Amino acid sequence: METVNWSQPAGNLSPSKNEVHIWRAWLEADATELSRLCDFLSEDELSRANRFVFPRDRHHFIVGRGRLRELLGRYLGRGPQTLQFQTGKFGKPRLEDPSGLCFNLTHSHGLAVYAFATQRELGIDAEKIRPDFGGEEIAGRYFSAAEQKELHELPVELRATAFFLCWTRKEAYIKAHGDGLQIRLASFDVSLTPGKPETLQSSDSQRWNLNSFTPAPGYAAAIITEGDAPSIRFWDS
Repeated sequence: METVNWSQPAGNLSPSKNEVHIWRAWLEADATELSRLCDFLSEDELSRANRFVFPRDRHHFIVGRGRLRELLGRYLGRGPQTLQFQTGKFGKPRLEDPSGLCFNLTHSHGLAVYAFATQRELGIDAEKIRPDFGGEEIAGRYFSAAEQKELHELPVELRATAFFLCWTRKEAYIKAHGDGLQIRLASFDVSLTPGKPETLQSSDSQRWNLNSFTPAPGYAAAIITEGDAPSIRFWDS
């Protein structure tokens, strides 16, 4: 899992066709920032936000969507509140825009991670590594036989990290396709041993590139991108 340096971009944003831009943002915000980001949201997004029972979840949703709109607006040179989205059959969001800008997002325990590229499908997932999560039981239900074997052969102290490496890689692949759980999690294999290169074995593995990285201490993340291996830039929001 790659350790990366996060920085601030200089100048205008415009990913070339061989680049992928990854941004991270923390979802806690003060009242002034929350109000500013809330003004970017559509009526539908505000309605979704208001359905959350707990204020913290509602605030995290507002910040996550608001920052997404803000970043997209920077790429497109448009006001964040003017952007319109369409949703695929299984929930993957896309821009109603001819620019060819593609994006995907994920969030976990107060951290959001966004990925942007030009004219290439992509999927991203991030998770907080939780040793008490009970991942081995979930692995038994959803991981492939090869993944379960690799997990069980690891020392106990590595298994929590290995589980979340596997989970983020599999989720990124599913999200890149945009087909939801129409693709069974056990129908393809990813590697999961900490410290070893990430690999994907699927019926269409030649179409994709898989990269894992550390978005923050104690977290695991993975991105799947379509086409040739991209140059990835990591930026703080």
